[in-house]
Amino acid sequence: MTAGSGADGPPAVLDHLVLATPDLSATVAEVAALTGVRPVPGGSHPGRGTRNHLLGLGGGAYLEIIGPDPEQPAPDRPRWFGIDALTGPRLVTWAVRVTGIADRVAAARARGHDPGAAVAMSRRTPDGGRLAWQLTPPGTGDGSAPFLLDWGATPHPSAGLPVLPLVALRAVHPDPAAARAAWAALGVRWPGELTAGPDVRLTAVVEGRYGRVAFGRGAVAV
Repeated sequence: MTAGSGADGPPAVLDHLVLATPDLSATVAEVAALTGVRPVPGGSHPGRGTRNHLLGLGGGAYLEIIGPDPEQPAPDRPRWFGIDALTGPRLVTWAVRVTGIADRVAAARARGHDPGAAVAMSRRTPDGGRLAWQLTPPGTGDGSAPFLLDWGATPHPSAGLPVLPLVALRAVHPDPAAARAAWAALGVRWPGELTAGPDVRLTAVVEGRYGRVAFGRGAVAV
């Protein structure tokens, strides 16, 4: 699913959606029960206090379910995505995949939007492999603007995942024009519906084995 025009390089595409939760095992079990497909363990994020499970969405995109890692000590800083303050699962933000992330950041700053400096990260996979990437800090702002992610030479994590086809994406924002301006500065667009509302809310609908399931503030069959 294309998420940008590619004015600053190859087109940006939807990389993944982030479903953050204060209880990873409970949310994974809930998603499996609702969709009929169990999310695959991704790995832990050393020093961040989190780990994730993944589901493919088709088109090279995936859903990341992320929460506290009980095998890590509590980090000395808040976990990304506001996880420490959550009372339940929530679709908190989205990521777009780019190449040349430093140039993308510079271009966005020149247009009046600062996504933050790209940082290097890595994680170990359950089979002992290592994934490495660069990204702008996620979990900042209200979640409506995506963070940028450059996988470099690392194989993309969506390969081989069980797929729940992404049917629809919806965003609600109190100032849709401001949301569009931030997306334009990043050279991307929200690949779905945008409407005005009292607060920011993201919703993704997938086709599960038992019917459609919406991920937003929680997960529900629709």
